[in-house]
Amino acid sequence: MTQGGLFISFEGIDGAGKSTHIDALAQAFRMQGRAVRVTREPGGTPLAEKLRDMVLNDRMDAMTEALLVFAARRDHLQQVIEPALAAGAVVLCDRFTDATFAYQGGGRGFDLSLLTVLENMVQDTLGAKGPGLRQPDLTIWFDLPAEIAASRLAGTRAPDKFESQPLEFFQRVAAGYLQRMIASPGRFARIDAGNARDAVWQRVLDAVRGRGWLT
Repeated sequence: MTQGGLFISFEGIDGAGKSTHIDALAQAFRMQGRAVRVTREPGGTPLAEKLRDMVLNDRMDAMTEALLVFAARRDHLQQVIEPALAAGAVVLCDRFTDATFAYQGGGRGFDLSLLTVLENMVQDTLGAKGPGLRQPDLTIWFDLPAEIAASRLAGTRAPDKFESQPLEFFQRVAAGYLQRMIASPGRFARIDAGNARDAVWQRVLDAVRGRGWLT
C-alpha cells in the first residue's frame, strides 16, 4: 500500500450520504496508521469558509458564484490540501471541482469553457511533483435521485439556496457529474447512494481497496 499522499473527493447532492462515509473512511485509514485530513469545499480555511457562506446564502449570478468558489479553492489548496499531501497524509474532501462543473455548469448553465479556464488557473500543481493540474486520485460519486435526497433532508435543517432549487436543477446537476465522469472515467467510482447504508459503504471500501490503498 502506497504511503504517499492521497487525495479522495466525495461528490453528490446533499442527502446522498457523503458525510457518513467520509467519516467512516477516515477511521479506516487511521486504523492503518495513516494521517488523515478531512475537509470540504467550498471551505476548509477561515477565508474559504467566509466565501462558502456567501455562495450558499447570498444572491448572485453564476459567474460570481464560480469566481468565489474558485477563490475559496485556491486558498484551500495552498493552505490545506497541498501541505497535507506533501506530508504524506490522506486528504478526504467533501466536494471539489467536479461539484463546480455540476452545480454552476450543469445546474446554473454557466459556460463550461470558462470553468475550465478557471480550473486550469487555480489548480496548477503549485510546486507539486510534475506538470499538470491537482485533481483527486479518486472521486467517489454518490449518485442519488433528487427526490430521494429531498425526502432524506426534509425537516432536518433550513435549506440553503441550492437545496431550495427545483428537481429539474438537480437533474441538470446529475448530468453535469455524469459528463465529468465520462471525461475522466478512471478517476471516478460511481455509487448508487439509494442502496442500504451497509451496501454503499461496501462499495466505498471496494473502490479504495481496488486501488491498493487499504488492506
